[in-house]
Amino acid sequence: MRWDMLFDDLESQLDREQRDEERVLALESERLRLARLSLRDRLMAMAAADEDGAGVRIELAGGRTVHLRPAAFGRDWVSGALVGRVDGAQCVVPMAAVAAIAAGRRQVDESLAPVPLPSARVAERIGLAFVLRDLSRRRIAVDVETHDGRHHGTIDRVGLDHLDLAVHEPGTPRRERDVRGYRLVPFERVVAIRVR
Repeated sequence: MRWDMLFDDLESQLDREQRDEERVLALESERLRLARLSLRDRLMAMAAADEDGAGVRIELAGGRTVHLRPAAFGRDWVSGALVGRVDGAQCVVPMAAVAAIAAGRRQVDESLAPVPLPSARVAERIGLAFVLRDLSRRRIAVDVETHDGRHHGTIDRVGLDHLDLAVHEPGTPRRERDVRGYRLVPFERVVAIRVR
């Protein structure tokens, strides 16, 4: 009888130690998962959980804020519709220009949700230069926001680390006679690109 009690006690102790070890491993695994989350991952999780279309407030370098409903994510950029705009304006924000994301408690919790494995979507692998080249190819008028101000025009060309913007009046197509000047803007100075 005593042996039965001794074996039961040992078995109970081993079970408790095994559960404690599993709990410690689970906590360490969660800490490692959180340590690997990028700001882009968290923004993607917020966008995926945004069922009511409220969007995300992104504070940009220089103090400006955009209220964006993220729709596409690239390797180093996010784009989507500007919330509250009836004209359907879109915005592309380089991740390097994000100073902070102003989030509520719910959004913070949603951003910590496990992120699915990276998908094979092409858009998530392309960089900012590719998006800018597409805007240039389509001859779409844009507002380029930099750390130093905002300029309206059409992107003429995109280099390795910069873009050429032909500056002209909003609402007018890019014609050589209407171009007031050119701005060669390094990508690192770009805060946002607004597309109307």
